Amino acid sequence: MTDQPRILGGRYEIGRVIGRGGMALVSQARDLRLGRDVAIKELRTDLAGDPTFQARFRREAQAAAGLNHPNIVSVYDTGEEMDPQSQTPVPYIVMELVQGRTLRDILRDGRKILPRRALEFTVGVLEALAYSHKSGIIHRDIKPANVMLTSTGIVKVMDFGIARAVADTSSTMTQTAAVIGTAQYLSPEQARGETVDARSDIYSAGCLMYELMVSRPPFQGDSPVSVAYQHVREQPVPPSQLDPEITAPMDAVVLKALAKDPDDRYATAGEMRDDVQRILGGQRVTATLPPPVPPLVAAPSASAASAATAVLPAGAAAANIPVDQTMGGMGATMGTGTMPPVGPEQRRSRAGLWWTLAIVSLLLVGLVAGWQLMLRNQEPAVKEVPVPAGLLYKTEAQATALLLEVGLKARTSSEETADATTIGQVLRTDPIAGTPVPEGSEVLLVINAGPKMATIPEGLLRMKEEDALKALADAGLTGRAVAANDEDKDDVKGTVINVTPAEGTSIPATQVVTLTIATGQSRLPSLLGMTREEALQEAADYGFNNLVFEPEDGTTVLRTDPQPQTLIDRDARVTVHLQPAAPSPSPTPARRTPDPTTEPDPSEPTPSPSPTP
Repeated sequence: MTDQPRILGGRYEIGRVIGRGGMALVSQARDLRLGRDVAIKELRTDLAGDPTFQARFRREAQAAAGLNHPNIVSVYDTGEEMDPQSQTPVPYIVMELVQGRTLRDILRDGRKILPRRALEFTVGVLEALAYSHKSGIIHRDIKPANVMLTSTGIVKVMDFGIARAVADTSSTMTQTAAVIGTAQYLSPEQARGETVDARSDIYSAGCLMYELMVSRPPFQGDSPVSVAYQHVREQPVPPSQLDPEITAPMDAVVLKALAKDPDDRYATAGEMRDDVQRILGGQRVTATLPPPVPPLVAAPSASAASAATAVLPAGAAAANIPVDQTMGGMGATMGTGTMPPVGPEQRRSRAGLWWTLAIVSLLLVGLVAGWQLMLRNQEPAVKEVPVPAGLLYKTEAQATALLLEVGLKARTSSEETADATTIGQVLRTDPIAGTPVPEGSEVLLVINAGPKMATIPEGLLRMKEEDALKALADAGLTGRAVAANDEDKDDVKGTVINVTPAEGTSIPATQVVTLTIATGQSRLPSLLGMTREEALQEAADYGFNNLVFEPEDGTTVLRTDPQPQTLIDRDARVTVHLQPAAPSPSPTPARRTPDPTTEPDPSEPTPSPSPTP
């Protein structure tokens, strides 16, 4: 005997497991209402037990459900199901079922991805990010495991908003690494625990592009902490040094995306996408290679004083490149090449010149030192204090009090963001925490003003779907229509029967309003064994009034067409097959008995007596 399939939310029949991750289990499922295959991601029970996580998860999932783009895995529905063991409501997300593989699986195959194909994959990811950023949604967890490649070659990014829900409830690097995954794609600001914006996704996309081109991420280490340190402090090796097929424009694009300072990266995902497409089209990119770190040169020894010295970049000597070409045409000004012989008179004149320069230099150093000493004696030393840590996500009053405790002043400015959960809290400071500043100076506190708010209009209930969606759009909101799972018999097909959040609620303008639309359908009740009158009453109680009885004079219901529990339109025709009525027995004709008082008719023959044997 096989186990009954698990039904989630009274609608989704759970099938085989198609993926496991650090934070969720993904299963293939069947939407019984719409008759389509979907993917369902159920969160881990230990994460679902956090009420803060549940609230953030719902908000982020609703926001992600509003994204409609060919390079983004669509989110159809969200909900919660009680875990029978822990009695914890476990959130789940119903998503588009994508037939294909993740980029992580493709990279693990060990086969080299051609540079052009790597650029095409990157364009798809950047298209998705450009769209989501315009909607005010930052992904925060771009990595190969979150990018699907369909069987038709289309790139699809998934898990928008989930990483934010996790990151907001994880308190340590260990927890974050366990939930979000590897630290190899974290931006420096993420590694430092600072507030991130869309440019953090650009950095992660740069890490992804880097790995697609050379089959390894830009930074590797024994632990998430060591990798995070490299993201913050170290420069990546240019990809061209790992693969000779990588060109200088590819280096320029990926290294610009991997800049430590967000201001040095691409301002938008669209700008980076355009540069990658320029490479594919053979055009000049806007990004330039960062200047190389200048090598350290030791002071010449006395034995080498008479020799002309030149420092070549790595590989220049081996490539037999002239110095003036290697240094960008500056060889002549640096005195490279063959020097003419120096005579005795020239040596004496140069020696005098050097003595003169040395004496003048000593006099200048003495004057500067004396001037600084005089200023130091006249003016009191300015005490410096570091900007205190712990200001982020504090209220303005709390952050101001912390600054006053160390002798600093607060100056505030506000900034609109899509995050409604941290309104009134500090998003970032200028200077950042730990920076030494003069005592009494000002520190800028950037306060989250939250998203633009809008009010859900009244009167949406019983309104037609298209009219309700237009009313939401006129109010500056986005609506999403879903079919009703349970409705009253009197609900009119195509009209709104529920609004979530409720009418009159003030919500962020980026939040999607869910409209539950009546389908006009119900499940046909069982009428078996009922009389004609009982069947009519039972069907009417469920909204079915178009019953046809066959035969008309039957007695009790034998079967119905459609069968009981079939989901059909309430105005559909239902044929009720009745037990035919039993035929009435025919009356037996009575034998005619002659009246004894009646005289026999002489015309009738008189019966002859039977002979006695």
